[in-house]
Amino acid sequence: MDTSRLFRPGDPGFVADPYPAYTALRARGRAHHHTPTNQWLIPHHTDVSTLLRDRRLGRTYLHRFTHEEFGRTPPSPAHEPFHTLNDQGILDLEGPDHTRIRRLVAKAFTPRRVEELEPVVQRIATRLVGDFVAAGGGDLLTEVAEPLPVTVIAEMLGIPEEDRHLLRPWSADICGMYELNPDEDTAARAVTAAVEFSDYLRELIRARRHAPAPDLVSALIAVHDTDGTRLTEQEMISTCVLLLNAGHEATVNTTANGWWTLFRHPEQLALLRAEPEKLLPGAVEELLRYDTPLQLFERWVLDDIEVAGTKIPRGSEVALLFGSANRDPAAFADPDTFDVRRPVADNRHVSFGAGIHYCLGAPLARLELAASFGLLLREAPRMRLVTEPRWKPGYVIRGLTALEVEV
Repeated sequence: MDTSRLFRPGDPGFVADPYPAYTALRARGRAHHHTPTNQWLIPHHTDVSTLLRDRRLGRTYLHRFTHEEFGRTPPSPAHEPFHTLNDQGILDLEGPDHTRIRRLVAKAFTPRRVEELEPVVQRIATRLVGDFVAAGGGDLLTEVAEPLPVTVIAEMLGIPEEDRHLLRPWSADICGMYELNPDEDTAARAVTAAVEFSDYLRELIRARRHAPAPDLVSALIAVHDTDGTRLTEQEMISTCVLLLNAGHEATVNTTANGWWTLFRHPEQLALLRAEPEKLLPGAVEELLRYDTPLQLFERWVLDDIEVAGTKIPRGSEVALLFGSANRDPAAFADPDTFDVRRPVADNRHVSFGAGIHYCLGAPLARLELAASFGLLLREAPRMRLVTEPRWKPGYVIRGLTALEVEV
């Protein structure tokens, strides 16, 4: 089937509302080869969920094949600093390296550490929302949605306050490489950011080796396995960058996209304002489902697979369409209806992934979302939209350019 008329990730109209196209893709089958990106599009919830757990697929293939053996062109040597940084993070590792590093990181980034962050999250969110309300509103994206998770992660890592303004630009430039077919300008910005961010963290790690502090960088230095195995310096750097990038992009876009969703569904916003303590946990899950912050997740096919009778050979790339899976009527009742009362137990969205690459920071993201939405519902009960927002051009990590509101 020719999908080029349906799946148009470079088209602003598609980026603004990809969901009708997803409906058409699901109706036409379970796996579609998309020639423009040379990927197999997987739009159904059951297949996305299954393939996320299938070890015949991987975020990388280099633990089993060379680029040439896999039929792929090696990345440009000019991009090497980006790949050195990116490819040592647990999101893009497979096999024993992934298992080892995730186990070590999990020893440092424990559920207890996340629980201990709750008062930190509340303190930061209270200050940001308080300042926002006192100013009478403004751009909710830049004044609340972005600084909350970035500040939380900066405090968690132990990054001094005077350096925190560097983090969001570095992250934005690096994340540009996660879009489909990034151009050379995007790659050049990502390489520069990778070098600068890595150099900064290398110095911070060296400082913590000499003078440990009660932060996650010091914990990553200290953590070790039963056999004495520790994280290498590059693995620590890649982990810290991943915690920032993956740890705030979903929260930022779920916050801004979520309020835009609420403004477009005033009856649901009224329900949430009437009973925030009761409905907020489920509303957060519904916001993550209804307008998914990460629309697509790519995996390489390491061994031949079959999806509903369609053979997908080794060497192929699949595009798991999270946004489509989260609107699949086979998995959700009335999936195109936004319902803050949707039971959490029935909301099996895939916004945080599944399998060995399930988002390590999901509990922290939920904590941050509950804090910011809860405070804005309470402190800005009449908050309203000033200007209809525009979408950024990126499709994979999908978010607004701004969200101007009055309180």
